[in-house]
Amino acid sequence: MKRMMAVVLSTVLAAISIAAQAQEGTPAATTKSTHKKVAAKKSGPTISEQLSEMKQAIDAQQQQMKQLTDFVQSRDQTIQQLKQELDQSRTMAAQAQNRAETAVAETTEQQQTVMALKGDVTDLKMGATNSALNLQETQKRIGDLESPLAIHFKGITITPGGFMAAESVYRNRALGADVNTPYNSIFMPGSGQNAVSEFFASGRQSRISMLAEGKFNDTKLTGYVEADFLSAGVTSNNNASNSYTLRQRQVWGQAALHNGLSFTGGQMWSLVTETKKGVDNRSEALPMTIDANYTVGFSWARQYGFRVVKNFNNHVWLAASLENPQTIFAARGNASNFALGGLGNGGGLYNSTANYSFNATPDLVLKAAVEPGLGHYEIFGIVSRFRDRVYPCEEPPASSSLCNGVSSTQGAYNSSKNGAGLGANARITLFKHLDFGVHALAGNGVGRYGSAGLPDATVNADGTLALLRSYQGLATLEWHMPRFDVYLNGGEEYLGRRWQIDPVSGKAVGYGSPLFVTSGCYTETLPGSGTGFGFGGLANCNADTQRVIEGTFGFWLRLYNGPKGKLQLGPQYSYVSRDAWTGTVGAPHGIENMVFTSFRYYLP
Repeated sequence: MKRMMAVVLSTVLAAISIAAQAQEGTPAATTKSTHKKVAAKKSGPTISEQLSEMKQAIDAQQQQMKQLTDFVQSRDQTIQQLKQELDQSRTMAAQAQNRAETAVAETTEQQQTVMALKGDVTDLKMGATNSALNLQETQKRIGDLESPLAIHFKGITITPGGFMAAESVYRNRALGADVNTPYNSIFMPGSGQNAVSEFFASGRQSRISMLAEGKFNDTKLTGYVEADFLSAGVTSNNNASNSYTLRQRQVWGQAALHNGLSFTGGQMWSLVTETKKGVDNRSEALPMTIDANYTVGFSWARQYGFRVVKNFNNHVWLAASLENPQTIFAARGNASNFALGGLGNGGGLYNSTANYSFNATPDLVLKAAVEPGLGHYEIFGIVSRFRDRVYPCEEPPASSSLCNGVSSTQGAYNSSKNGAGLGANARITLFKHLDFGVHALAGNGVGRYGSAGLPDATVNADGTLALLRSYQGLATLEWHMPRFDVYLNGGEEYLGRRWQIDPVSGKAVGYGSPLFVTSGCYTETLPGSGTGFGFGGLANCNADTQRVIEGTFGFWLRLYNGPKGKLQLGPQYSYVSRDAWTGTVGAPHGIENMVFTSFRYYLP
């Protein structure tokens, strides 16, 4: 553009110069017109002046053009420089972008590397942890193999248990009994056994047990067996080998569903027995005594049962059980006009020297247990059915048209009586260490459920059964500490009298009659044989038990209680009084003082 402006200016200047020269070359003859032009020109600046001014203007314009040219050149240089700088900047930006992309790529790669390293570290940690756990598990398995707490066999966990016992008993009046006291056999005052004491020691209460547990879907399966040696065979004695037979205590199986319903069948503790938790098997609240017959006033049995239990949120339990029945019978003055059982048939696997009642139905036991948060409470009921066969013509009355005055089986019939009892148990823990418990049972025909083993029934004069009213009560106080336990028990079992006069013989018949002769209960007799082992039996001592009372004190000291098991020892003292119903001469009673010791090792 500046070149075009320069050409334009040059053209203008050339045109002006040519015009000036043409004016100077015009002829003088035309004077008049010249004078007019001169005269006209004199009125303004001359051409020279105008040319001079124009030249100056052109110089100024050229100067401005030069300045503009210089400015344009400077601008072009600046633009060029800026362009170069821009190019450099773009190059640097491209380089920076390349470096950034490289850095991002390297960062991503580094992150991937870091993540891979973290994964490797995590894998290493998990591997180390798994190795440590495997090592611990291996060590545990080795430890379990060396000293297993349980045995795992085909998906079942088998846990052995029990204890080994070395125990003794001293009685100031002999009973001819081991550590299992026959409370209802304590002798009356005149017995020769009361004049001598006795000491027995044995390991017969040692116990072995096995618990088997498995799971099938949502059902827990449990089996339990328990035995000791508190039984005797026909060859058992204390002469040399002291070989006493193994005794079945418990053998049962259980299926517990996830909804709180459980079914248990086999020989177990009766539902009558108090439990510490709900009505769960193996949680029975047994007295802490050394005496294997526990204590007077404690209601219990171990017998066949089929039990159904429903657990409601571990606060309320309802249970029902059908259990094996048995009748303990006692009577005096009766005729042979009835029968309710007999000696066991050895071929039928019964003891041929023991009496068995022929029972019609099982005993029904119902129980509700509640644990509101403080203590454990139970209420239960027993329903039993007793039966005998009556022979009305065994001693026919003279006026009987049925018997015609002749003893015969004519008119024999079966007679049944229903018995029932109601009981309750309560146990409260005070001050975290003190357990206080009360137990009670009352009813007709429930005597055998007490430790004293009192009878359930007697007989009327006509041969029908008469159920005896029984009351059983026990209070327990137990102090539990880490190294020792102290216990106090006080219990009583009462049995009502029931009797009548036989119209044929004129004798008193039944249980506890005041007409029974008791005059001989205070007089010792001569030995009944020449063997040297038989004291004389009391004559004219028809004393029927009214009540048995026992007070017991003892403690257990744990010498060791840890992963290797438990080692403990303890003494126990018991005072027992057996009071009879009043007969023809007073109300005789026998007393017994007993001291037990025990040294036991429990399996872990």
